[in-house]
Amino acid sequence: MIRILLYSQDAKLELLLASALGPQYELTLVSDRDTIGQHICEDEPDILVLDFDSNFATLEEHLAIYDELGTSEVPIVVMTDDMRRSTAMELAQRGAYDCVRKPPSLVELSVVLRRAYEHKTMKAELRHMREVMRAEREKSGCGQLVGSSGRSQVVYDLIRRVKDLNAYIMITGESGTGKELVARAIHSLSNRAMQPFVAVSCGAIPETLIEAELFGHEKGAYTGTVGSRPGYLEQAGEGTLLLDEIGELSLQTQVKLLRVLQQREFTRLGSTRTIPLKARVLFATHRNLEEMVEAGTFRRDLYFRVNVMRINVPALRDRTEDIPTLARHFLQRYSVMYEKEVRDIRPNAMQLLVEYDWPGNIRELENVIQGAVIIADGDSISPGELPEHIRQLEDEGEAEDLDADSFGDQLRHYKVKLAHKTILECNGNKSLAARKLRVSRAYLHRLIRMPESVGAA
Repeated sequence: MIRILLYSQDAKLELLLASALGPQYELTLVSDRDTIGQHICEDEPDILVLDFDSNFATLEEHLAIYDELGTSEVPIVVMTDDMRRSTAMELAQRGAYDCVRKPPSLVELSVVLRRAYEHKTMKAELRHMREVMRAEREKSGCGQLVGSSGRSQVVYDLIRRVKDLNAYIMITGESGTGKELVARAIHSLSNRAMQPFVAVSCGAIPETLIEAELFGHEKGAYTGTVGSRPGYLEQAGEGTLLLDEIGELSLQTQVKLLRVLQQREFTRLGSTRTIPLKARVLFATHRNLEEMVEAGTFRRDLYFRVNVMRINVPALRDRTEDIPTLARHFLQRYSVMYEKEVRDIRPNAMQLLVEYDWPGNIRELENVIQGAVIIADGDSISPGELPEHIRQLEDEGEAEDLDADSFGDQLRHYKVKLAHKTILECNGNKSLAARKLRVSRAYLHRLIRMPESVGAA
């Protein structure tokens, strides 16, 4: 049953339409314009039909109905004896689904009503699908982000707070920490989720092409252009644009980007037509922008423009409790990809993964697990499937467990003294000391935390 709310001053029209359209339609007549909104709320019609009779109402009086209805999801079909093109265009701009001539052809009216009903049904189904997808994303966490540590929860909380805000957001963190995944999570959880997500690595585009790639160009804008092309700012539409590694932009490009962000509009190269910036823009970098500002390699005004809200993605070594979860996540992914029955990671192998320093962060962990799955023979990953630089932690641990009177005990004392000496030489920088000694930072920490090391410094 298709429910139609008919607004008309002609009672005979209701009788005519009710008998002509048939039993699959339920028709309700309302003649008071002020009660249309109330009837829509109470009767929940599928279609609103407006009888636009130029003898009793002006165009502006009828158009006022659209403004009163606001963002109603009910499609509006207009019957009118004023079929001028200007009238039809004005009605369409105000939100009318279609117009039919009055008196109506019943065949034409039936087709229009059926199409309007199908249009409303499809919109409702699409809205339901979006709500379901969004609920699933909310339920599953933050997109593809994995981890339950306290530091991870801080990031998740910030993502949920900013997901629907059209504000400039800076995502910082070391290489490999998952900055793009954070940006994708913000997009996928937001009200822009069904719009495009465009990620641009500013450092991967040659300086001579960066402006054309961002802003687009018209035919003949510069040598070699064959036709016009929209840039990334335009391709993102009303979705989300991620400018990754923004610290790699030249000062000249920074000036032009700043103007775009301030004016919320841009022009293609070779054109004078301004295009509104509709996308929400996110930024990411692994560099210290504050230091770059002081050094004069990053504009201070651009820094304050893009640094409205900051999300810092912690390094993997600072959230080691997430390592088992991440490792099993990658294990499952690559076991399926390579069609292998590798189901688990042995405890001694997992211990090595937790103790390792992970200078390459999550990206390095993913590569290690991927390689381990490829070479694994059994149903679990053992230390033997891990890279040599990670397996050395096991050998070093075994040396520390030797009897106190053994050569290993003397070697351990020597390692402790060498560790402290190298840290002093590196002015207390433990990461630099670990690289100089060619050991992991985690192992270096284990050395300097030993009780015997108190007197070794």
